[in-house]
Amino acid sequence: MIIDKLIDAIKQKQNPTVVGLDPRINFVPSFITEKYYEKYGYTPKAVAKSFYKFNKYIIDEIYDIVPAVKPQIAMYERYGTEGLKAYEKTCIYAKEKGLIVIGDIKRSDITSTAEAYSDGHIGKVTIGENEYSGFEQDFITLNPYLGSDSVTPYLEDCKKYEKGLFILAKTSNPNSGEIQDLKVGDKHIYEIVGEYIEKWGSELVGKYGYSSVGAVVGATHPEQATALRKLMPHTFFLVPGYGAQGGKAEDLAVCFKDGIGAIVNSSRGIIGAHLKDEYKDCFNDEKDFARAARQAAVNMKTNLKRCIEI
Repeated sequence: MIIDKLIDAIKQKQNPTVVGLDPRINFVPSFITEKYYEKYGYTPKAVAKSFYKFNKYIIDEIYDIVPAVKPQIAMYERYGTEGLKAYEKTCIYAKEKGLIVIGDIKRSDITSTAEAYSDGHIGKVTIGENEYSGFEQDFITLNPYLGSDSVTPYLEDCKKYEKGLFILAKTSNPNSGEIQDLKVGDKHIYEIVGEYIEKWGSELVGKYGYSSVGAVVGATHPEQATALRKLMPHTFFLVPGYGAQGGKAEDLAVCFKDGIGAIVNSSRGIIGAHLKDEYKDCFNDEKDFARAARQAAVNMKTNLKRCIEI
């Protein structure tokens, strides 16, 4: 089970942290961008090449201390096909360095379209006598609000190819409650969705008692996270919202059970650390900027371990 591999990696590195690879062009040091602008002009290709180079620097500094990375596909898609090439290469490189890759794609559609998304992201396509994988991802994120028939195709590919899902339950954004906190009878929508996620993952439970079908549960909503943890004993949580969005280690401790049960995401707080004054002492030359990301990841690990014993 892929969930067991993720938990094994968390235990080995004593670190329930996933680094969000969500590059923005203003994050990328000029020594990288200038090289590609000179070669390709001010084009999407230059930006995509810069993103991949930037990601490689970050990965090279963190792969030995964190178990997973989570590239957000939107940051790449905005630059079209060139951006998607950078996304693909980033996933491949992260896998080569031994990292678990969580593709943050948040897809949702009717069954036939869901099948196509699943084939492209965690399954395979057959062309003649050959099979091809689209992207090297271990998990992907999904939006469940089209119902069970929009999720089922992914479940089949999870079983067939040893992949996993993180399905949105209670998200970290400020206005998530406009829909997710509405009540249907005596239950909130996020609770009903949580119960579905627990059910969807019932056939994919691994040796630690957690399913390869996980849930996205925001660190910024500890009360709801507490309720979901009780409702979803076999569901592993992907927890966004730490750091830049205001989530604190004390808030997200409720997502864990016996030291496991969740992995916590930080994106800007790690990959943008070199832009912060507090990390300027980590590097003398801009080509060593990724050392700041490493220190930020170490600091996050230390902070989380104050509240969570792995």
